[in-house]
Amino acid sequence: MTDILPSYVSGSWWTPDDTTDAATVTDASTGEVLTRVSTSGLDLDAALDYARTVGQASLGSLTFHQRAVLLKQMAQVLTDRKAELYEISSRTGATKADSWVDIDGGIGVLFTYSSKGRRELPNTVVYPDGPVESLSKDGSFLGRHIYTRLPGVAVQINAFNFPVWGFLEKFAPAFLAGVPTLVKPATPTGYLTEAVVRILLDSGLVPDGTLSLVSGSVPNLLDSLQLGDLVAFTGSASTAESLRSHENVRVGGVRFTTETDSINASILGTDAMPGTPEFDAYVKQLVAEMTSKTGQKCTSIRRALVPRDLVAPLIDAVRTRITERVVLGDPRADGVTMGPLVSLGQRDEVLRQVAKLVDAGGRIVVGSTDPPNARLADGSTRVAEEGAFLEPLLLHFEDGNADAVHTVEAFGPVSSVIGYDSIPDVVRLVTLGGGSLVTSLATHDPAVATEIMTGIAAMNGRVLLLDRDDARSSTGHGSPVPHLVHGGPGRAGGGEELGGIRAVLHHMQRTAIQGSPDMLTAITGIWHQGAAANPTGGHPFRKSLAELRLGDQVLSAERTITLEDISHFAEFTGDTFYAHTDEEAAAANPFFPGRVAHGYLLVSWAAGLFVDPEPGPVLANYGLENLRFVTPVSPGDSIRVALTAKQITPRETDEYGEVRWDAVISNQNDELVASYDVLTLVAKEQRNS
Repeated sequence: MTDILPSYVSGSWWTPDDTTDAATVTDASTGEVLTRVSTSGLDLDAALDYARTVGQASLGSLTFHQRAVLLKQMAQVLTDRKAELYEISSRTGATKADSWVDIDGGIGVLFTYSSKGRRELPNTVVYPDGPVESLSKDGSFLGRHIYTRLPGVAVQINAFNFPVWGFLEKFAPAFLAGVPTLVKPATPTGYLTEAVVRILLDSGLVPDGTLSLVSGSVPNLLDSLQLGDLVAFTGSASTAESLRSHENVRVGGVRFTTETDSINASILGTDAMPGTPEFDAYVKQLVAEMTSKTGQKCTSIRRALVPRDLVAPLIDAVRTRITERVVLGDPRADGVTMGPLVSLGQRDEVLRQVAKLVDAGGRIVVGSTDPPNARLADGSTRVAEEGAFLEPLLLHFEDGNADAVHTVEAFGPVSSVIGYDSIPDVVRLVTLGGGSLVTSLATHDPAVATEIMTGIAAMNGRVLLLDRDDARSSTGHGSPVPHLVHGGPGRAGGGEELGGIRAVLHHMQRTAIQGSPDMLTAITGIWHQGAAANPTGGHPFRKSLAELRLGDQVLSAERTITLEDISHFAEFTGDTFYAHTDEEAAAANPFFPGRVAHGYLLVSWAAGLFVDPEPGPVLANYGLENLRFVTPVSPGDSIRVALTAKQITPRETDEYGEVRWDAVISNQNDELVASYDVLTLVAKEQRNS
């Protein structure tokens, strides 16, 4: 590792000439000096300008799907280099299990957003949002919402506890949206983020200007931001509030989202008695959250809320599990399951917060604040004063109303047990935390789960329900997944990250557009009713993706429905619903004039009217969406269908793509009978016969 940890800005690696103010970073277990960090002389304005110009141009030339493919390739490169990242991670105090959460978890976010980007976003640069709104009687003036990418830079300010996951979970959705990222990791573990950034840049997969790294403190970072930029901050609530009050955020239009520390709770349900699977799962989860990453997680359990008569059994069970399962020491030593805190300074800060909890009435019932014995890399076990070691600490508050237990966070292997008397009481205790990232609930009683859930949901970004049915498969209290929102109200910061495509849209602007069907078709890449259509250019099923155009259309002949057709379909399929088989009962129904054709009969006949049966570029029909039956069809009525190429989506990694067709079935009076989307897979090029 180099003496000074470099930054990567304006397209090249950079180190300061003046290092007199450089901060020293040490190994969490041994105290060995690893690197120094400084940003003295860094031209932040130039770095941001490079990202806004070169980076924006690089990403703007790519579609959502092309960016998604790059994310997958980046994930594969990092997967191939995991061993060296694990070795670096051990210097932060992370065990192999901790590193798995951080490194593999971060890589998993890249894979997830790659998959979601290709499955849930169009292969364009504009994301349509919601249905079309008709704004005129004749359909010549329409409106809808679209998302387009922000023109600035996504600035990450990350905490020390997840130097890989914290970076990648913000980078992936920003990259997919088409917005360059500037990441500023926390100094104590920034060297691991630097290693990940270097691997990505060396791979050649990162388009120029789309990823910048600032290693070290930038006190006036927000001074350089402007409308179109956004900040995603993870850290303390006090720092978040200071940043949120910056003029460029308050009045300058810089978007700001934050995820901060919170006093998360875990509730043991009133039915989860000792000996039940729920009690055992609760204890296992509580100890895991106290010791995973040495409790240095914004999602860790800080308040264990249990029925008052179960406080003593819970404490005994936690003590037993810690004694039997937790081995404190250097992560590089065999058998170690919990490492040190990230630094001596962080250990001392945790002890100061523990002292506040004790002064407020908390009694330490498991563990000790004395310097502990730790297993070292050489295999010996002793008190290692050079390492930031601390035993897991469980406190008990007899008075659950003590303010400190709901407001003071010891950001380490520390949790407090509080007894509750009723479900309304435990809901009240959760609420005293002022807003949390997550609360978990162990219960097998749906009534208990429903009452507690409805009481606490508004105070949490996420609620995990734990019972015997999901205990083995649950991702756990403290593990956000990229599919679901990570964030929370109040003290938790009020922001949102992840949540699938929601996080991508955070990096985009929603705009209402109004115009003619032709204009909306051109802008969105989706054919709109009333836009130009081409029914004379040959059957579109004979066209490959390279030849097919939006608006290519089939206008079918008519087919008349007879009573015999309806009866045959009912008998053949077994669908003998009275509206199709009983004239008197059907006529008594307020929706039907008498016996009517099955909706699925009409859809089946429509396929027969528009299909071109010979082998060709159309490979398969893989579904219908948005099917609605509007006007009943009686015996003697006729139907016809208009099928129009609505959306064309080539797949970046396959020899075929998806075509969405607009299908409209009408009757002899030009009344709408049914509408739906037909989904097909179509070859990119003509296939040889």
